[in-house]
Amino acid sequence: MVQRAEFVMVDNEQQSAKIKPVHKHVFPKWSVYLLRLAVMACVFVSYVWAAYPSYAAGAEAVGSQKESNKEKVVYLSFDDGPGKHTREVLDILHEEQVQATFFVLGEQAERYPELIQAAVEEGHALGNHTYNHHYDELYRDFKTFWKQVKQTEEIVNRIAGFRPNLVRAPGGTYGHFDQSYFDLLELGGYTVMDWNVDSGDSKRKGVPAKEILRNATKVPAGTSSVIVLMHDGGAHAETVKALPEVIQYYRDHGYRFDTMKAEDQPVQFRVHPEGKYKSRKAPGTEWIEDHVKANSNLWLTGKELKIEIGLAAATLKQGEFRVEDQRIMVPLRPFMKKFGGSTRWDVESRTATAVWKDRVIQADSVSGELKTTSTSLLHDSTIQGGVQSQGGTIWVPLRELLEMMGLNLSSLHANDSEWVVKANMPLAAALSIYLHRTI
Repeated sequence: MVQRAEFVMVDNEQQSAKIKPVHKHVFPKWSVYLLRLAVMACVFVSYVWAAYPSYAAGAEAVGSQKESNKEKVVYLSFDDGPGKHTREVLDILHEEQVQATFFVLGEQAERYPELIQAAVEEGHALGNHTYNHHYDELYRDFKTFWKQVKQTEEIVNRIAGFRPNLVRAPGGTYGHFDQSYFDLLELGGYTVMDWNVDSGDSKRKGVPAKEILRNATKVPAGTSSVIVLMHDGGAHAETVKALPEVIQYYRDHGYRFDTMKAEDQPVQFRVHPEGKYKSRKAPGTEWIEDHVKANSNLWLTGKELKIEIGLAAATLKQGEFRVEDQRIMVPLRPFMKKFGGSTRWDVESRTATAVWKDRVIQADSVSGELKTTSTSLLHDSTIQGGVQSQGGTIWVPLRELLEMMGLNLSSLHANDSEWVVKANMPLAAALSIYLHRTI
């Protein structure tokens, strides 16, 4: 056991008696100054040698501890497609096991619907890049920009079965958007994403792969979340050549690859103070009410979804559900887990099978069928066209899923912070399950 040292107070006389005489050596005054200078020089040299190596090795100055501890993530994004090089880009991403975000033009999506489907099936995210990329139309007034966003949204929805609410402005927002563009798109439920690293592959015709690689890896100091701008539409064969090395650079530097989501913190350019579009007229209040505010209901913007099944309840946050064509869509596996069910995935048939109480529910991502079997049912129940596959996740319509679970949707209401769905089990179904378990 370690004992603490005891501190005893001693008066001045006792202390004086205990002090032994000391012989003092007196040095000349100039030597004291020299000694001080020598000590200061040693301290300075020690500091320089401690600080120098990081700069000599070509490293950047070390930032704050908080900044260095941040997870590094990179979002590869491709604009103006799909086009003749999109398939090559998808093949490289597949080989490297990397997901990206494709901001698509509506007119190109109409020409290459199979590439839109391929991108979604391979786990990539889609964003809206307007319909035709024509600056003179898009930035003439907001109504035209809105019309092109909605036009592309409908095209993607027909092809892929969902509406992207990520938007990227052709040419970026700087010099094109005034504050009303930002505000109205946000009010309509969209997230506008610019970029913070430009590969420069569209600066001029035929930008070589080496230059694209150099630009695509110029990360601003202190940036832990990187959005890289590249292009897969048009004549961008050099971008395809540079892509593997771009991926390798970020992988070697410890970045995690991810796709953009509407709930992510947006990266947006500031409004140009001398923008040439300052004289644009903003839409009227009535138009905004009819078009923009009503549109936000597509995504239940800003609200959570609370689901109550009998005495059990679970809350889905933004991104864990979405609304399309007035239908609430939920991811099958997380939903079943919240309510005590289980889910498994069959790779060959591309079908997810969920088990909840006496119900077996199958979601076929190929045919879009949602069907159920049960020991308490005389016949199987099937709903056509309700299942969607996006980014490796199976999405199903909530109302139909509840029906497949043998539940009745009793109410749906909203308050300022959440939507609340209540469902219950019919008495006959509950008795059937009870009898089956007791026989």
